[in-house]
Amino acid sequence: MSQPPATLLPEDAEARKYLDEHSPEDTVRQYPWFCAAWSRLAKNAMDSGDDVSAYAFARTGYHRGLDQLRRSGWKGHGPIPWEHKPNRGFLKSLYQLSRAAASIGEADEAARCAQFLRDSDPAAADALT
Repeated sequence: MSQPPATLLPEDAEARKYLDEHSPEDTVRQYPWFCAAWSRLAKNAMDSGDDVSAYAFARTGYHRGLDQLRRSGWKGHGPIPWEHKPNRGFLKSLYQLSRAAASIGEADEAARCAQFLRDSDPAAADALT
């Protein structure tokens, strides 16, 4: 059986520009679907030692990203390539979710996320770790 085509999320230049000029908190208020901003919130929370908030932010970004992937035709499997820049927000959220889950003792979820990231695009896993 052949692999499904790679999923490419739509370009998000407007949200990306907004995030470059505003805080991630402001960005998720303006663009609640933009998982790159959720990922940044998760990273900031993780860096400040707030593992529970990091988990919540990463989980929200991950689910918002899944919604976008499904709208883009993703059927639950197949590559989500790192080279396509709009995909990176989702992949970063997935990575942050794995880190946050591990930090709060959710080892099973951390392992699932890490495996999903590696299965999705090994280049993403290498770039993020």
